[in-house]
Amino acid sequence: MSDIAYQTVLPEGWPRPRGFSHAVVARGATQVRIAGQIGVVRGDASVAADADMGTQWARAMGNLVTVLRAAGGQPEHLIMLRAYVTDIGEFNRAGAAVGKAWSETLGKHFPAMTLVQVSGLIDPAAKVEIEGEALLP
Repeated sequence: MSDIAYQTVLPEGWPRPRGFSHAVVARGATQVRIAGQIGVVRGDASVAADADMGTQWARAMGNLVTVLRAAGGQPEHLIMLRAYVTDIGEFNRAGAAVGKAWSETLGKHFPAMTLVQVSGLIDPAAKVEIEGEALLP
């Protein structure tokens, strides 16, 4: 994985989490903090009102990775993600689409992550916002 020292942390006796890591120890040279990305299509002013959670998750993850690459990074450089969703039940029901989007953007890379439900996001049609932190070599 380039020149980054990256190690996930799993306390002794804890079960391995599904789809994230409890903590990541990373050493590199450049930090990149990516502001919250929503499920907007590039060039559009706002999120499509009919876009479901899975579609918005895929677009937000794609936007996050696009910003990361523009900063000189790659998906494997991500060490932390924070995702905000407006309906955790809808997020859970969109599990297959979320998993597919994850695989297509991050592969089998699982940074430390927090997922919380919020009452609203900046765009009234947004159902998800994802921010990230990366460490580049």
